[in-house]
Amino acid sequence: MSGENAMNKQTQGSAASSNADAKNPVLEVKDLCVSYGKVEALTDASLTVGEGQIVTVIGPNGAGKTTMLSAIMGVLGSRGQVAFDGSVEGVPEVERMVARGMTLVPEKRELFGEMSVEDNLVLGAFQRYRMGKRDHAQTLEEVYALFPRLKERRSQAAGTMSGGERQMLAVGRALMAKPKLLMLDEPSLGLAPLIVREIFRIISELRRRGVSILLVEQNARAALQVADYAYVLETGQIAMQGPAHELADDPRVIEAYLGLGGKHQAMLST
Repeated sequence: MSGENAMNKQTQGSAASSNADAKNPVLEVKDLCVSYGKVEALTDASLTVGEGQIVTVIGPNGAGKTTMLSAIMGVLGSRGQVAFDGSVEGVPEVERMVARGMTLVPEKRELFGEMSVEDNLVLGAFQRYRMGKRDHAQTLEEVYALFPRLKERRSQAAGTMSGGERQMLAVGRALMAKPKLLMLDEPSLGLAPLIVREIFRIISELRRRGVSILLVEQNARAALQVADYAYVLETGQIAMQGPAHELADDPRVIEAYLGLGGKHQAMLST
């Protein structure tokens, strides 16, 4: 990509700026590093998600986007600092992060295919139930109000649903945990354009409801349109960052991510 080198030259300058609009940060990641053996997949990555913000991380395949989410969640070992909801985690652990209100919807969705839609959703409230909270019936109705299609199909086996419906179910299940931070890994991947628009409409609606969202997405145009703040990740490093509307107009981002296939992405994002 011809825009890539130009971006890499900007790394230091753009990394010095920060997500200034992130009042009451829910998540602050500093100098996060992840290695696979001797190969460093993520190098000194820092980002902030403010309360009620949508923050997106865009970048090419293999840039380290999924690795970053997995490290923040504690699925992968890492070095650096993850501060979540006012408390610093030296080494994040999955169960502790979930209990404290962080939820990850992975790219593969990881649903229980032979179980019903409703049983999959109720499983999402398991941690809250274990902590003595008995509000899952009310939360279930809230999820059904957001995803009427899931209510229609509540008795259907999850494995028999379309890709878009499974994505809605994965997000709905995550919301059953009433997360303080919802992390979405490539939610539009492999979905038809109409469903992509619906998924991004729901992401905007969640922000209106006060859910903080960290969104990893290859559909850069749609992600920048819905987000408040954006980071560009290239070869494991933050190459650029800034308010999403500014990055959407930046010539380097347009050349590298919005130029090729731009018309197709524009259709998906409107």
